[in-house]
Amino acid sequence: MSTEELQVNRRDGVVEVVFNRPERRNAFTSAMYAALRDLCDELAEDTSTRVLVLRGAGGKAFAAGNEISDFLDRDAVGYEESIRQLLVALFELPQVTIAAVEGACVGGGLAVATHCDLRICTPESRFGYPIARTLGNALAAPVVYRCASVFGESLTREMLLTSRLTTAERAYAVGAVMSVVEDLDAELDTVVAGLLAASGVTMRATKAQLFARAEVLEAPPAFDAAMLGEIYTGDDFKEGVRAFLAKEKPAFR
Repeated sequence: MSTEELQVNRRDGVVEVVFNRPERRNAFTSAMYAALRDLCDELAEDTSTRVLVLRGAGGKAFAAGNEISDFLDRDAVGYEESIRQLLVALFELPQVTIAAVEGACVGGGLAVATHCDLRICTPESRFGYPIARTLGNALAAPVVYRCASVFGESLTREMLLTSRLTTAERAYAVGAVMSVVEDLDAELDTVVAGLLAASGVTMRATKAQLFARAEVLEAPPAFDAAMLGEIYTGDDFKEGVRAFLAKEKPAFR
């Protein structure tokens, strides 16, 4: 399951995934998404693994969005839908999932982190969806709703409408992260040890109940697919991708 860009490490009861593109702030490629989806499919049937930890390499980022060049020469709407299906698979896992965040956790990285059960971060971590000033695209409604469930509606509106990133301190204040620590590894060891000693029956039941709740409260509206289709074939997204790859400021209409 391991690849150079997505490393999977296993020990008794625990699987740790490292997003390993530090030179690109661990931005997700289509291959990384596919490998993570394969792992989720495997873990869905794995009764020996109790905890899944996700983290980024290099200390500068958990994951800074998606690799924008992956949107070229492909169906952007279909690509986004495949990512959304991965997020559902991650959220539905029977294992307790932990996002261990250092640095930037934005775009696709934030989508993955908010579909984990728990989030731990360092003081320098930042969270957000700055797509209004970068790509000019939009998130699928369930991804927006998941962010609102984790960060609250007001902060989610601020992130998406102003493109401002949220500090670790503020994320902790609203309950979006469970702890802000200098020593991420030590905190992970403590949390994981507690999870391994806890009742798997309780954890699986709780996760099933919360997933059922989210399916109802975070279901997409009827207009969502058509709206996203228009956005991903529209002028703003084309300009956003062009400007991003050219390292220029986009000129949105």
